[in-house]
Amino acid sequence: MNKFNKFFKHRQSLLIQYKMGDMTKNEFIEENYRYMESLGIKPFTRIDNIKKAIYNYHYYNVSAKYWQWIARDPKNSEKERQAYIAESLNYYYKKDNATLSLLRLIDFKAEAYYVRVKSHKLKDKLIEIVIKDPDILLEINAFYSVSGLNENDYLILHTKSTFVANALKANGILSEDKRKSLTDTYINQKY
Repeated sequence: MNKFNKFFKHRQSLLIQYKMGDMTKNEFIEENYRYMESLGIKPFTRIDNIKKAIYNYHYYNVSAKYWQWIARDPKNSEKERQAYIAESLNYYYKKDNATLSLLRLIDFKAEAYYVRVKSHKLKDKLIEIVIKDPDILLEINAFYSVSGLNENDYLILHTKSTFVANALKANGILSEDKRKSLTDTYINQKY
């Protein structure tokens, strides 16, 4: 099994543990990050296929959440906290670029909508992108063996990026209505 398969299989295992209540959101984020780092796999510099885009999305998302979580440690000086927040924002920006690359590769065959959230910072900003196309999902599974898809066989991505939102609107797939997230418990749990 290659490192990418190991990463996604381990991620799926962590998702199950999280859903079962065996780990907190913080533990999920930390373990995801530490395992990814232990494998030594970095993001792709050239995203020319769906698999690379999805891996980069996960890599940058995990890294962004990890550094955001680290920034909240009360032991940090203000300078350290600001540096960690900047690191997190940089990873979120790269994640959004990976999201846009993926959407372009699949010709925007997805649905997207704003989600209802408890967080005031995310209110009217967080967008859920759901990819259900069986051909796309089959291609993902063929490469990774375990892709991190949920039990309904959707690939779910999140963004609050204005440039991704504009691309979704330009392609006519961003619904303005607010819906309950398919990952509602996860996105509404603080960490």
